[in-house]
Amino acid sequence: MTKAIRIHETGGPEVLRWEDVEVGSPAAGQVRLRQTACGLNYIDVYGRTGLYPMAKFPAVLGMEAVGVVEVLGANVDNLAVGDRVAYAMQIGAYAEQRLIDAKHLVKIPDGISDETAAAMMLKGLTAHYLLFRTYPVQPGDAILVYAAAGGVGLILCQWAKLLGATVIGCVGSEEKSELAKQNGCDHTILYREEDIPSRVRELTNGIGVAAAYDSIGKATFEASLDSLRPFGVLATYGNASGPVEPFNPGILAPKGSLYVTRPTLGTHVSTRELLTEGTDRLIDVVSSGEVKIQINQTFALADCADAHRALEARETTGSTILTI
Repeated sequence: MTKAIRIHETGGPEVLRWEDVEVGSPAAGQVRLRQTACGLNYIDVYGRTGLYPMAKFPAVLGMEAVGVVEVLGANVDNLAVGDRVAYAMQIGAYAEQRLIDAKHLVKIPDGISDETAAAMMLKGLTAHYLLFRTYPVQPGDAILVYAAAGGVGLILCQWAKLLGATVIGCVGSEEKSELAKQNGCDHTILYREEDIPSRVRELTNGIGVAAAYDSIGKATFEASLDSLRPFGVLATYGNASGPVEPFNPGILAPKGSLYVTRPTLGTHVSTRELLTEGTDRLIDVVSSGEVKIQINQTFALADCADAHRALEARETTGSTILTI
């Protein structure tokens, strides 16, 4: 018997329960993983509230973690008992132990701690697909990053700066502005006090940004469109304020023949080749120190509800991890 955080219904943080669960033995192609830390992500909130429906209840939330391989199932030949591994976008991470398909696991080098690994997988791979696949950033590009002081935001800003971009970050406070600037942001916009498109135009000599990476959703959709240069790309990849409402694609023409996409990390790690391309790059930049993973909050997994409350109240910066 082991423990996990489960929900039996959707709702607020109070539906998160620390319960005994059975893990069982791995099937062919699987391993049993003893986990040491999980990452906290806004997608966990979407699952808890029902915005992203669960297949069945009770359900174990959580989409990224790090741990040690304890038992191998049949036909697993790329891992060994004792290997330290991490994963992202595999629901069920809020657990002391779990079964998981070996194809989703990536070995973590000794130079990266368990805490860093737990914090970097989902957020770092999200930053990777946004910067290298959704809109491949070129030196000299100006880009707009929402939640620039958040977990994805701090990684995105550092990595974009490394690629030669001019990074404009949206933040909610002076404290978050300072943090973003310490992590690659050239300019910040206090979205509660400033008009985002107007400020973007000022900072780009009236041109606009090549790409807007928008994790907020409904509340910022129009501001993002109005911040783009001609042929610019809006990547709306999150719903912190709720999902974007249906819109008429015709509005994209007079705004500059714009592109809008709704990417998800699930697609970008759907094959082993896509997964390893992203994780190879991510591990390289983190191991070299060129991109630093900021873990600014730590909770025990059993106290997961408190972590959700802090995240939803916008009280967190950088990455939050849940230790086991």
